[in-house]
Amino acid sequence: MNQSTDDKSRLSLIWYGVAIFMSSAVLLVLEITAGRLIAPYVGVSLYSWTSIIGVILAGLSLGNWLGGRWADKGGGETAAGIVLALAGLTSIFSLLVLTFIAPVLQSSMLDLISASFIYVFTMFFVPSVLLGVVTPLLTTLALKLDVRTGHIVGRMHALAALGSIIGTFATGYWLVQYFGTRNVVLGAAFCLFVLAAPFFRRVPTAATATILLAVGVVTASTYARNGFASPCDRESNYFCLRVVDVSEDAPFGTARALILDHLMHGINHDSEPGMLISPYVHLMDELVLEHFDNPEDQNLRYFFAGGGAYTQPRAVKALYPNAKITVAELDKAVTDTAQQNLYLDSDGMEIYHQDARVVLNRLQDARYDVIVTDVFHDIAVPYHLVTLEFVQLVKSRLAPMGLYTMNIVDAFPDPKLVKSMVKTLQAEFKYVNVWLDTLPNKDTRMTYVVVASDKKAMPDLLQARRGFERQWYRINTPMFATGTPLEQLPILTDDYVPVERMISGLLLTAEGR
Repeated sequence: MNQSTDDKSRLSLIWYGVAIFMSSAVLLVLEITAGRLIAPYVGVSLYSWTSIIGVILAGLSLGNWLGGRWADKGGGETAAGIVLALAGLTSIFSLLVLTFIAPVLQSSMLDLISASFIYVFTMFFVPSVLLGVVTPLLTTLALKLDVRTGHIVGRMHALAALGSIIGTFATGYWLVQYFGTRNVVLGAAFCLFVLAAPFFRRVPTAATATILLAVGVVTASTYARNGFASPCDRESNYFCLRVVDVSEDAPFGTARALILDHLMHGINHDSEPGMLISPYVHLMDELVLEHFDNPEDQNLRYFFAGGGAYTQPRAVKALYPNAKITVAELDKAVTDTAQQNLYLDSDGMEIYHQDARVVLNRLQDARYDVIVTDVFHDIAVPYHLVTLEFVQLVKSRLAPMGLYTMNIVDAFPDPKLVKSMVKTLQAEFKYVNVWLDTLPNKDTRMTYVVVASDKKAMPDLLQARRGFERQWYRINTPMFATGTPLEQLPILTDDYVPVERMISGLLLTAEGR
């Protein structure tokens, strides 16, 4: 073998490694981006991520098998170029597919698990299969240029793994929040086209022109269907954020709501910060009025686990001028959006952009009269904020006669998660009550408000003292008399939080969406 042949083989080996590294990175870029793409339609949960990871791995496994067979049957550089180009084409096509399936699935009666799986399968299974072909195909070609079998196989697998790692971290920490999901997908597709180009040296011009035409048609069709238009006003590492006008829900003036992924998370009135339009938010304030004597005249200390639209902190600031307000909101983009678009004046508020449990652990000397947990994003439950260990932390940060409130979405009439939360809270608090603003006559999903304290029992019916004319029902007795007995449900701990099992009625039925 002459020197020029050695140099050519060396360059080919380098390019094969680059292609494997980059294609593996792109696959993980698509996997992480998939979670954000489907979040506005099905939210983010263990089940949506299970669908994403399962579908991507299934496609990758099938692609690896097909790639190995293709290599044994003589697949060469042209095959690698075709696969990479088609992977780029189908990545763009996934955005077009979303414009067709989203309206269908949104209007269907499918449960959350089925809908999540269909979204991911129709959008990303084929790109995953195609990208799975690349590594075994190019590894086999590399073995024809270098007799060191173990060296080549180990290097190519290491490059594939390293590419996957880089793709994961780059997407999660940087790409999505700076470029948006659709631009990330387009960038991934462009990268695949660039990787494919050197492999097309021996491909007839007509074939290359056909691929370019297909790319143009798919891109134009996606653009015509608004497939490149994001439904988000802003994308963070945590949420797709939108602000929408909901003035029709207010008795007068202008009101705006914050949508996080697919769930409305709070409604703020432009000129009346104390107007609490959502019944469960209104109830949380009425519970303070019921629990404390003349709370307007007291220097109440509030801690909010979760800011969201900052509806409650904003109302507290207006209704209780002497109150001290501390907020732990994980996502700074949420706070920025509330300040810029939801009329939030945060002057005087102490805001931490960290996890609420981390903040409470840090504030060891702080004591609060009211702690509010409003972090349960639809049916996505932060496990570490429902456990006995967190309840004990809350209890240690509450004043002796303080009040702890939270809202949870669960099934009606047998809310297993709510019941377990009550059982968990009863391990630390003397009085634990569950409230609803209406009592449905059918199985459905509801937003429950759970309140705990050591001060006093609550009445069975609570009438609104201010704001909208409303009333709420304390449902402890009928709730515990219906469905799953309390003794069959666990106290939630850091080691055992079977949330998905408890809310399976929502996950496996249309009500969960």
